[in-house]
Amino acid sequence: MLDESNFGTRDNKGYWKPFGKILTQPLYIVPIKPLKFIKWIFGWNGYLFPWKIIWIFIAVLCWFYLTPTMNQMKHLKFDWIAFIFFRNSIITFVYVGFFHWYWYLRKSQNTNFKYNAKFPETNNSKFLFRDQIKDNLIWTFCSAIPIWTAYEILTLWAFANEFIFWVNWDLYPIYLISLIFLFPFIHDLHFYLGHRLLHWKPLYRMVHKVHHYNINPGPWSGIAMHPMEHIIYFSGIMIYWIIPSHPIIAISHIFYAGLAPNNGHGGFDKIVFKNGKWISTESYYHYLHHKYFECNYAGDSMNFLDKVFGTFHDGTDVSYEKLKQKIRDKKITIK
Repeated sequence: MLDESNFGTRDNKGYWKPFGKILTQPLYIVPIKPLKFIKWIFGWNGYLFPWKIIWIFIAVLCWFYLTPTMNQMKHLKFDWIAFIFFRNSIITFVYVGFFHWYWYLRKSQNTNFKYNAKFPETNNSKFLFRDQIKDNLIWTFCSAIPIWTAYEILTLWAFANEFIFWVNWDLYPIYLISLIFLFPFIHDLHFYLGHRLLHWKPLYRMVHKVHHYNINPGPWSGIAMHPMEHIIYFSGIMIYWIIPSHPIIAISHIFYAGLAPNNGHGGFDKIVFKNGKWISTESYYHYLHHKYFECNYAGDSMNFLDKVFGTFHDGTDVSYEKLKQKIRDKKITIK
């Protein structure tokens, strides 16, 4: 097992943080550094590999093997709608469940590389049944997946009936490949705008606070939200009701929205294997948002937006002091 002290420090309260500071993304755009930018796009622990490729691969498999035909989807019928709902439920259960099993049930890493040394709460009245994991599971399977599925079904039905424009791969392969590279940016821009809206006090108190009860998030916290937040969050797929695309792009987008939050909420900086190999979860940026609330609203791919609007926390003590002063000025208490 790798020693976390070689990668970061743990304070006397049990909080671990990585060395260095979080960089603004996209990387190497300003000033432009073409070779480094290409390496970041295609390199390991970069923009595409491994996580985005995994999510796109899952979506592609679903499109070819676990999605009804377009003729079937021309009509809204219970059989194929139920099939997609159970498909999404099973994929989420297996994918997110693996990380929960590995880190939280099997405790393969104990607290090694865990940002907060504590494990999920089991006696907190803020959570349904006073249990964080049970609460997260209920919001995930009783709200997130039904709403995710509803958006996906409406989109596929619209494609099948040619209510939205379908671009052919044979005619416009470069355009569609470009969309594959761009849809994470599209998602993260939509996420930023929706997220800032949800931090508007009335919406925060009525809706977003459900998600923020997870101050110490785990894998199942990713899409554990109020139904109204799910309606806003998964609405990003509606961009493909406007811009010409292909169903496989739309499915990739919604699977990205459904599965990627597992990374940002896993609670661990790395997934470490017995042979000493590790993969970065790229989750520290969003973990800081759950810890401090008033920073890091954007997704990783578009975190320069936080830099532009003065809400960027790069994980350093300097950023923390600036945040404390900002919150002190607003008379808000942070944990």
